[in-house]
Amino acid sequence: MTSVPNVTLNNGVTMPQLGFGVFQVPDDETAAAVANALEAGYRSIDTAAVYGNERGVGRAVAASGIPREELFVTTKLWNEDQGRDRTLAAFDASLDKLGLDHVDLYLVHWPAPARNLFVETYRTLETILADGRARAIGVSNFQIPHLTQLLERTGITPAVNQVELHPGLQQAELRAFHAKHGIATEAWSPLAQGAVLTDRAVRTIAEAHRVTPAQVVLRWHLQTGNVVIPKSVTPVRIRQNLDVFGFELTGADMAALAGLDRGLRTGPDPDTLD
Repeated sequence: MTSVPNVTLNNGVTMPQLGFGVFQVPDDETAAAVANALEAGYRSIDTAAVYGNERGVGRAVAASGIPREELFVTTKLWNEDQGRDRTLAAFDASLDKLGLDHVDLYLVHWPAPARNLFVETYRTLETILADGRARAIGVSNFQIPHLTQLLERTGITPAVNQVELHPGLQQAELRAFHAKHGIATEAWSPLAQGAVLTDRAVRTIAEAHRVTPAQVVLRWHLQTGNVVIPKSVTPVRIRQNLDVFGFELTGADMAALAGLDRGLRTGPDPDTLD
């Protein structure tokens, strides 16, 4: 079984650097996918209320027999549930669906700036953290201006900001801001929904190392310092995505991949999604 390295968050909690995402996996398929991932060696599972599959994640976790302390479970608060009272109710609902008494990481899914509630919402996450029902709190899809408001108006620096990030959208300025303030960078859509896997540089590097293009990109994330959560429902790919610790990209490889940055956003714009 592959051993995944941990990153230490700014509150001392450790988190596997490579986890398993379940975005767009139907709930009735989620339990089997997560079970395959856990069997392969993943110990971090990333879901969200809006994915509609927290129950599937919970069923797989309960059936796995793996001690709870060995697992790292993340879920996220959806936009329409921002605001103190709705956040508390939504968090309770997520715990119930997951069948857990706490999560390891709870995130505000999007800043939804037009709602103007993300500061109040994040303060509510601070209460959830203080109550011991989340081991760490953070955000997702927050840009530097959103993060700056949190740093100025709340008491706890987010442990994580989970954002779209891949060789086509490398977010260097945002990652530098994270590094300055001790916020871990976590990448969703780490393969750009496959869009970067056909780039010549990726394929050339894959051939040189005798690995798949996806493995090259996931290795790039790890060597860049990102936490990464690839998604697949195919058992072979689930295992391949974890098998990225037996090779290392060279300086030349990393430079070639750095040249792929082109502002390629596959998901919504965080400044406009509400």
